[in-house]
Amino acid sequence: MTTQNSAILLFRNTMRINDGHLDGFREAIARAVDFAQQHGPQLMVETFVDEEQMLAHSFQLYRDSDAVRLHWQLADPYIKEVMEHCRVERFEVFGEPDADVVESVRSALGDQCPLTFSPRIAGFVRFAESPET
Repeated sequence: MTTQNSAILLFRNTMRINDGHLDGFREAIARAVDFAQQHGPQLMVETFVDEEQMLAHSFQLYRDSDAVRLHWQLADPYIKEVMEHCRVERFEVFGEPDADVVESVRSALGDQCPLTFSPRIAGFVRFAESPET
């Protein structure tokens, strides 16, 4: 599948994992990603952990701002569970969400971390077909 969509949004969330919470964080992330895969509107979710630095990086790709809002509505309990094990250290938004999503992200994060918005210039997304097993 290839799409060229100016409304597409990519979120990168860098989280600092609390001391002694690595296992709990991994379990909460696994549940959240499993839920998103089954029910969420995201086109892609990937999370990576740097155990040495106790940092996690989550990338989420959305079709548009409506998909972001739907994700927040559906996944709130999972987000809260993940946040019991970490704090957001940096949040980056790539693309141009609507004003409502911008305000919601700013409000949720407050002054706890840097927040950046980078408008899209050009690009495409190509997803390979999943091989049959």
